[in-house]
Amino acid sequence: MKEIFTGFLFLMLCGISSVQGQESTGTVRGFVYDKSSGEPILFTNVFLKGTTYGASTDVNGFFSISRIPAGTYTLISTYLGYDTASVQVTVKPGGIVNQKLFINKSSIQLRAIEVSAEKQEQLTAVKVSVETVTAKQITQIVSVGGDADIAQYLQVLPGVVFTGDQGGQLYIRGGSPVQNKVMLDGMIIYNPFHSIGLFSVFETDIIKNADVYTGGYNANHGGRISAVMDVTTRDGNQKRLTGKIGASPFMSRVVLEGPLSRPKNPDKLAPTFVIAGKSSYLNRTSPVLYSYADSNGLPFSFNDIYAKTTFKAKNGSKLSLFGFNFNDRVNFRQIADIGWNSLGLGANFVLIPEGSTSLISGTMAYSDYQANQTEADGAPRQSGITGFNGNINITQFLGGDEVVYGVDVVGFGTNFRFTNPSGLILSQDANTTELAAYVKYKYLTEKLVLEPGFRIHAYSSLGEVSLEPRLGAKYNLTKQLRLKFAGGLYSQNLISAQSDRDIVNLFYGFLSGPDNLPRTFDGQDVTSKLQKARHAIAGVEFDLGRHLEFNVETYIKDFNQLTNINRDKIYEDILEFSDKPDFLKKDYIIERGQAYGFDFRLKYDRKRFYFWATYSWTYVDRFDGIRTYNPSFDRRHNINLVSTYTFGKDLNWELSGRWNFGSGFPFTQTQGFHPNINVDNGINTDFLSQNGGLGIVYADFNQGRLPTYHRLDVSLRHTWAISDRSELDFNFSISNMYNRENIFYFDRVRFSRVNQLPILPSLGVTLSF
Repeated sequence: MKEIFTGFLFLMLCGISSVQGQESTGTVRGFVYDKSSGEPILFTNVFLKGTTYGASTDVNGFFSISRIPAGTYTLISTYLGYDTASVQVTVKPGGIVNQKLFINKSSIQLRAIEVSAEKQEQLTAVKVSVETVTAKQITQIVSVGGDADIAQYLQVLPGVVFTGDQGGQLYIRGGSPVQNKVMLDGMIIYNPFHSIGLFSVFETDIIKNADVYTGGYNANHGGRISAVMDVTTRDGNQKRLTGKIGASPFMSRVVLEGPLSRPKNPDKLAPTFVIAGKSSYLNRTSPVLYSYADSNGLPFSFNDIYAKTTFKAKNGSKLSLFGFNFNDRVNFRQIADIGWNSLGLGANFVLIPEGSTSLISGTMAYSDYQANQTEADGAPRQSGITGFNGNINITQFLGGDEVVYGVDVVGFGTNFRFTNPSGLILSQDANTTELAAYVKYKYLTEKLVLEPGFRIHAYSSLGEVSLEPRLGAKYNLTKQLRLKFAGGLYSQNLISAQSDRDIVNLFYGFLSGPDNLPRTFDGQDVTSKLQKARHAIAGVEFDLGRHLEFNVETYIKDFNQLTNINRDKIYEDILEFSDKPDFLKKDYIIERGQAYGFDFRLKYDRKRFYFWATYSWTYVDRFDGIRTYNPSFDRRHNINLVSTYTFGKDLNWELSGRWNFGSGFPFTQTQGFHPNINVDNGINTDFLSQNGGLGIVYADFNQGRLPTYHRLDVSLRHTWAISDRSELDFNFSISNMYNRENIFYFDRVRFSRVNQLPILPSLGVTLSF
């Protein structure tokens, strides 16, 4: 395996140093920037006038048009809402032209240029089970609590299930949270949501782009078996100091950004900074404003801070340094006390090599996450994960085709302590390293987009290597009707340990994949210690008009091997109990399962009116060798209706609404209670004088269903322009408008129910300058 990775690195270096193979052609590449802020313009069209040569900018604003016949051309950039920019370029045989384009925002909207890069990408990219989210899209939906947040946006995506307002766990097409890989500027984030599920750790105003892959992702992503969310932040305003200050009953926040210095040349790229912070004080405001929700107040508080600085070279290459600290505290009096803290430091870069048609990017980051929970039974749950991750990614542009290849490395240590339903303590302290190499190729014709990929992922602690072929494809029947497919093999080492007996889960522990698994499962020898899955997704995209889109996808995720904490363990795994079966003494068990279903999405977006409707039907099951059951996140039906209307003379009023319906989650019902007598002394135990603990008699596992969940949220926003560069934004919102009582948590011992949030009106005010 060492020789394989060494050979792969050699091929990477050869690719970086290679120059154009077609001596009669050349390349035009560069960046497109917003002239007023210096921020890159994402996903805009760049083309050579009078030809079929063109490209779209990526998340860095970078474009590359290769294999262009020698000659003089007019390079044009068009983007809806901006003036068209053009410049003359001369392409020489074997030459590379580096060109930056700066475009101005336009006050005139022209119907002639309403062909966006997004429409073009629908024809030239596979785009199966992936949603690209921008800050503008996030602010289009209801801003509950007065603040728009990606956590609220994710809840309306097809195939995505949240546990509700409180707890904020994300389940994607049958995968649990630990099976979803979340990255911030290339750094792995282990818990991206706050205890109140309306908010994430990501500040909306600094989000540049977020790609959410709900399945079938290609070889450049790995280490998880369900989904990927990749969030990138903006570099900051290069022209002047700008910012936002906001406050609501839920929290306050501040964002500052600007240049670290002012270059004499106005077209030169200045080093920039971004600082964002927010703090929730709902635990202090709720006893006054929302005392009807809970006489003791709503027990949520969190604090976030994120900082980033970016240095850019003349040709657009850049280096960014960033760091963050996120923390949460939830105290359900006499029920549960939960807290977690996350911090990290990292760097990422984009490199444009001279004399090569490649784009090189990479990340190196360190993070630490610690979580604790104590419940009424006094049983502690503690989990920590500390580690690093890094990658180098190379993209080579071959006309309309692309080849992407690179390496990933991940190292982490886990410490974990958990008490299972039988009262036995499970613990683990482990370290592991993962190394992966990948390649994918994009082949483009007029009708067909083909994207095969392959990933080699090595897990050092388990001594295993996973070979993972991937494939994505799209066939354009017409410009309005497109068929698509994606699939592949996936693996991961990291596992979660939760109490499956909890009606609603609040705590997720992280463990390195154990090596002391049962030797057999369902009559077959266990030959691997990894968790594995196979994805297959097929879909249809149909444009019903210029402004109406319809998308349907059907999928299956076959989790052919999973690792779970052993809920049936009653014996220690020691020599004394060597005659007992594995499922009664092993800390962990093998499972398998499936998740399958289909998603519908209808989107209408025209001028003042935006409408989004999704319906998801999902079935999820697990087999643990004894029983087949539906896990606690199996939601059969999920509906989201979202609408936004902009009005007023200056279009400075916005009315938004969102209604969500979800069928009930499975749970294990309580059948009864009994005294839990300690019989460690055998026949010498004094049964008459001993005060036993409270034991629980459970019904059949996860055979019950919680009540259905539904909620209506509305918001009204008004923007008041103070000057050319500053404005005041008022946002009045009502969460759970008709005051539906949705269950959140139930403590079996105290027979105490906590509901999701009741009706909560809120007024948020934000000053932008």
